[in-house]
Amino acid sequence: MSVIPWPYRLLALTALGIALVGFGWIKGANHVQARWDAAIQQQALQTAAIRERQAQATVKVVTQYVDRVRVVREKGETIIKEVPVYVPVQADAACTINRGFVRLHDAAAAGELPDPARDADAASAGIALSVVAGTVAANYQTCHENAEQLRALQEWVGEMTGGTK
Repeated sequence: MSVIPWPYRLLALTALGIALVGFGWIKGANHVQARWDAAIQQQALQTAAIRERQAQATVKVVTQYVDRVRVVREKGETIIKEVPVYVPVQADAACTINRGFVRLHDAAAAGELPDPARDADAASAGIALSVVAGTVAANYQTCHENAEQLRALQEWVGEMTGGTK
């Protein structure tokens, strides 16, 4: 007969089975952990690449925006300087700007409805036509600057979402 009794053999086989299952479990866990770590590393690299691309796009868009706004300001300032050429002193003397026009212009600039017109609105406001022309030119310059800002913002959003212009 055998030297090792059956209960001890059974116990040894059970211990061997448990050891093999434990070894497989640990080996499998290490394999899954390694795959997990590799996936995390890959995502970190992708995130860094995306952030770099977004930073470059931001610099590009801001640079273009600053250049375009500079051009708009230069043009606006040139137009404002030309007001005396296009609206001479004779035109200032010949044209009176009434208070109603001033109230309507100011209300439109504020984006509000003006108060109802009154008899006093017909009186002269004492503002020269050349001043009105300069104010309107400055308002349009601001409008064009805002338009460039909006275009730059739209371009930036397109770049951030991976789209194109």
